[in-house]
Amino acid sequence: MEVERDTISVGEFEFECGESIPDLEVAYEAYGEFTGENAVLVCHALTGSSHVAGHRTGKDTSGQARAWWDDIVGPGKAIDTTEYYVVCANVPGSCYGTTGPASENPETGEPYGTDFPAVTVGDWTEAQRRLLDELGIPALHAVVGGSVGGMNALDWAKRHPDHVERVVSIAAAARLDPQCLALDAVARRAITTDDAWQGGDYYDTDDEPTDGLALARQIGHIMYLSKASMEQKFGRRAAGRDAMRTFPVDPAGTFFPYRDVESYLDYQAEKFVERFDANAYLYLTRSMDNYDLAAGFEDDADALSAFEGEALLMSFTGDWHFTTEQSEQVAEAFRDLDTPVAHHVIESDHGHDAFLVEPEKVGPPLADFLDSGVDGKAITDTAEDDEPESQFAPVHTSLFS
Repeated sequence: MEVERDTISVGEFEFECGESIPDLEVAYEAYGEFTGENAVLVCHALTGSSHVAGHRTGKDTSGQARAWWDDIVGPGKAIDTTEYYVVCANVPGSCYGTTGPASENPETGEPYGTDFPAVTVGDWTEAQRRLLDELGIPALHAVVGGSVGGMNALDWAKRHPDHVERVVSIAAAARLDPQCLALDAVARRAITTDDAWQGGDYYDTDDEPTDGLALARQIGHIMYLSKASMEQKFGRRAAGRDAMRTFPVDPAGTFFPYRDVESYLDYQAEKFVERFDANAYLYLTRSMDNYDLAAGFEDDADALSAFEGEALLMSFTGDWHFTTEQSEQVAEAFRDLDTPVAHHVIESDHGHDAFLVEPEKVGPPLADFLDSGVDGKAITDTAEDDEPESQFAPVHTSLFS
C-alpha cells in the first residue's frame, strides 16, 4: 500500500479564541488514489497521529511505529484504500508533526509552550478543511472518527454540511459528561503540579514533567477500560516477581503486593511519556472537554440542521467514557431532522478501547455504510420470523425501549 506522507503549511491561522499564529503546519498521511468523489477523512483520537494505516519504514516522526487503525484502513479492509482516497491529519495542538506547544515560535525562535493559543475541536475541523483545500479536495465522501475523533466528525456535519456526504461517529458524544470532565481535570492537575512542568517552559531543561504526564495517562487508561475488562485482564493478581514499581511507595506499602493492574498502568505510562508531550496533553484534553455540539445553536438538532447527508453512530455497551445513551442522543437529533441515521450498538466488555481492539465488530457495518449508507446490510443473526435482521438497527431494543 502506497502512502503519501507530508507536512503542509496552510499559512496564517486564527484560532477560535481569537489568537493567531503566522504559520500552521499540518502533518498528514494519505492512502489510495483520489478520483474526485472518493475522499474519506479519518479523524484520530486524543493522542493519536496521522499514522492511521500501514507500518513505518525509516525515520518515525509520528511517535507511533504501528498504525493506530491498521485493522480498519487498508486494501480490502473496512475503509478500503483501493476504493477510497483516505486522509488522516494530525490536529493542531498535538506533538506529532502538526504545529503545537512544542513547535518553534518563529517570532521568538523558542518553543511556544503555553504561549500557544487555546485550541478547540472546531480549530481541528478548520485546519483539516484548509489541508483538504491544499490537496485539491473540495468535498468528502465521508468523515469517520472514533472517541474525540467522533466529535470531530460530528463537527464536520455542523460546520461544513455541504462538504461531506456521510458522517460516522464511533464511541463518541455531543459533549462530555461531568464525570469525565472531573477525571480530565485531575489528570491535568497531575501535570501542572509536577515541579518539572515549570509553567509549561520545560523544553530547554534536563527535566520534563514525566511523573505528572504518567499519572495523567494512567487516569486516561482507567477511563478507557470497563470493569469487566479489568476483571478479565487483571483480577486482584499480584504482578510477577520481576515486576518493578515505577513510582516510589511508602514503607508500609512494601508489605502489600504490587498488583498486576498497577504494573499494567505503570508500563503504559512509561511508554506514553517516551512519545508524548505534557503541554500537548493539556491542550488536547481541554479541546475535548470544551466541545459541545450545540454551542451557538438552540440544541443538537439545530446544530445539525444544514446537514443533508447520512449518519452512522456506533457505540459499545461496556463503554462508560462515551456511553451508548450519549450516542443515542445524537441519533435522536438526526431523527428529529429526518436525516437518514443508524445507531449501531455493539455488545462488548472492552470499554472505550473497543473501537480499536475489536475491528471484526466495527469493520462490517462501517464498510457497508460507506458503500451503501443506512441501506447497507451487515447480517449477523436472524429474527424470530427467519427474516434477516440488519445490524443497522435504528435503536438497540435491549437498551432503549
